[in-house]
Amino acid sequence: MTAPSPFAGKRYWVLGASEGLGRALAQALDAQGARLLLSARNAGRLAELASSLRDAECLPFDVTDSTSVAAIAGRIGQLDGIIYSVGLYEPMRAQAWNTEAAVAMAEANFVGALRVLGLCLPGFIAQDAGHVVLIGSLAGFRGLPGAIGYGAGKAGLMHLAETLDADLHRTGVRVQMINPGFIATRLTAKNDFAMPQIMAPQAAAAAVLAAMRSRRFTTSFPRPFAWLFRAAPMLPRRLYLRLFA
Repeated sequence: MTAPSPFAGKRYWVLGASEGLGRALAQALDAQGARLLLSARNAGRLAELASSLRDAECLPFDVTDSTSVAAIAGRIGQLDGIIYSVGLYEPMRAQAWNTEAAVAMAEANFVGALRVLGLCLPGFIAQDAGHVVLIGSLAGFRGLPGAIGYGAGKAGLMHLAETLDADLHRTGVRVQMINPGFIATRLTAKNDFAMPQIMAPQAAAAAVLAAMRSRRFTTSFPRPFAWLFRAAPMLPRRLYLRLFA
């Protein structure tokens, strides 16, 4: 007899749901019986997705705009969990610095999470129950060439997850940090280099759900590619640059 899904009947807020991993996660959670609140900037893509799911509501807004975030404060309702899968990426080296693009990536990939957590985390803490899932990246473990803005933003998000878990690990609020490698999306299509073990969004979503079912705080995939990035902070600087730069 198949065990019941731990997501059945639970209401999850999926941010970044219009495209890529976020969209695939919404579809995978729907198949597991979850009730969904879907957010992204693209209202049309959200509505298209919601119409194909069993139980999903749309709440389009922009995580980088504090006014937009404030406007949805009373519209979220009761939640069992939140998945922050927002991603903004433009390849950028220091030699081609673009302040506007770098700030936009930092806002979407990190600062936006601070804004939306302010809407739901106090409720989780008050009820001593909730599930916070922050989607980091293998790019967040150590500085990489061409990743200004993106890498720093994801590193900030991953550090935030560490801090939240340090504060909440003895409570009923569960925090998880999940760090994927390359996923075949419109963002990685901007890269002009080989991307080892690149995954389809559906395969990456299955890996995220498996991590969410576990009790692990942090999960990085795909293996063995992820092992290299997990080891990177321990490598001597010169060796690291030879391998990665």
